Amino acid sequence: MKVISANLNGIRAAAKKGFFDWMLNEQPDVVCIQETKAQIDQLDAEVFSPDGYHRYFFDAEKKGYSGTAIYSKVEPDNITKGLGWDIADNEGRYLQADFGDLSIASLYLPSGSSKDDRQTLKMEFLDKLNPILQEMKDGSRDYIICGDWNIVHKRIDIKNFTGNKNRSGCLPEERAWLDKVFDDPEANVAEPIGMVDAFRVLNQEPEQYTWWSNRGQAWANNTGWRIDYQIITPSLKEKLISTSIYKDQRFSDHAPLIVNYDMDI
Repeated sequence: MKVISANLNGIRAAAKKGFFDWMLNEQPDVVCIQETKAQIDQLDAEVFSPDGYHRYFFDAEKKGYSGTAIYSKVEPDNITKGLGWDIADNEGRYLQADFGDLSIASLYLPSGSSKDDRQTLKMEFLDKLNPILQEMKDGSRDYIICGDWNIVHKRIDIKNFTGNKNRSGCLPEERAWLDKVFDDPEANVAEPIGMVDAFRVLNQEPEQYTWWSNRGQAWANNTGWRIDYQIITPSLKEKLISTSIYKDQRFSDHAPLIVNYDMDI
């Protein structure tokens, strides 16, 4: 099973840059998209309904903002929209598809970089997400939570750690939150949740980034951040086969994250 996570920073703009042509060539089983920046009634063009895929959208109430989507070869048993609180649901930040005992979700965590009150909302979002992730980890279902989590985990995940350690996305409290989510043995966290960073199970190399600022020469110099993840329940750890970050073409300021699993849906 091939799963792709991609923040497209506008699904219509990414389509013009060839995203869906690339997707059809890759033939993934599931694609989780974040930041669609569109309403469903704006996506009637044929390009947004590629052959062989079912499609599902959770739009933000504000037009041209946020939003998540899932494309799947297999029709899901069930679709869940939202997490139960305003910033998640009004901004279309969580969409989940269920296939038997497996759930695959597209999650777009808020950024706190625009202003202080958004950082406060981001931290509240993380606090509310904790018991949900714990329930996922402790339950009987398997979960793959794809998406732009807007947080780097460690120094290895960002080119300029020192220059960014006091910026949203690299703040100590945000990285400590991921320590708890992942049960990082180096962090010695009390009562960790114990989810798994699928990419780092398979790839421990530095300079593996998924986002680059549009300012300056960030892309050319690979001055990036790894903020896109596939976070899985421990039950799926042994099913990981391979992972990659696709950089041959640019569809947005993020790069698609691809993970292959030894399983079917």
